[in-house]
Amino acid sequence: MTTRSQTAPVPGSRVRRRASAVVLPAALLVGCTAAPPEPEPGAAPSSAPAALAAGHVHGVGVDPADGALLVATHDGLLRLPAGGDPAPVGPVMDLMGFTVAGPGHFLASGHPGPDVDLPEPMGLIESTDGGRTWSPVSRQGESDFHALTAGGAGVLGYDGTLVRSSDGSTWEQLPIPAEPHTLTASPDGQPALATTARGLLRSTDAGRTWSAVDGAPLLQVVDWADAGTDVAGVDPSGVLWTSSDGGSTWHEGPGLGSAPQAVTLAGTGDGVSRIVVATATALVESVDGGRTFDVVAEW
Repeated sequence: MTTRSQTAPVPGSRVRRRASAVVLPAALLVGCTAAPPEPEPGAAPSSAPAALAAGHVHGVGVDPADGALLVATHDGLLRLPAGGDPAPVGPVMDLMGFTVAGPGHFLASGHPGPDVDLPEPMGLIESTDGGRTWSPVSRQGESDFHALTAGGAGVLGYDGTLVRSSDGSTWEQLPIPAEPHTLTASPDGQPALATTARGLLRSTDAGRTWSAVDGAPLLQVVDWADAGTDVAGVDPSGVLWTSSDGGSTWHEGPGLGSAPQAVTLAGTGDGVSRIVVATATALVESVDGGRTFDVVAEW
């Protein structure tokens, strides 16, 4: 069942610019075979450009260690601390898959940069120091995960084949009815969701079997909260959808004005969801469960 939220219609005015919004001078739609639809022309920058390069966004996250926003790009990881300036963290590398596993603990995949001593492709790599350094875990020279998630049941990734590992080292191949664009797992890792061209898929057994979610919107990106059953997704037109029951029913929220590239959902500490979306034109954030959004960075 899909229901429309009466408290969050689809108004363009719901997305506000912060007075201190940072402008990132980057071309975000370069070199990616899975690029979203062309964005609408963006508004004029609201502050002087930061001296920061970026690439197409394949993942966003919130570091539980300090609440900083994380943006995984074709040129490495960007960190946006609360009240601070954005800055690159760690080596230059093409992060095709990215997920936050814990405070300062991230998993990723993709392609090494010129000064990174890792095989091509990088397989599953790990950082335990907030993204400053990365170490190989498994599948080096074998996997380039374009979809990646982690939960209590382990790691789930898609590199042309869906695979799962309970320890990050030993993997099993799993069937899935359609190619996933994004994967997300619940905190315990058993329920999981996948966005596909055929619609939203749900698993209740850590990715071993999948079924279509009847009545769900066609989502391009989706993420499960780090606690509970809250889920957020964005459809190809840039409309936010939220679920409080693990993706079974959905409520329509505001339009973000541009196609999505990635989404993350985290708690604010007071029971309200914090939702961050990387669109084709900006990084936007909500701290009221998706009712309103502020632009925190533009490109």
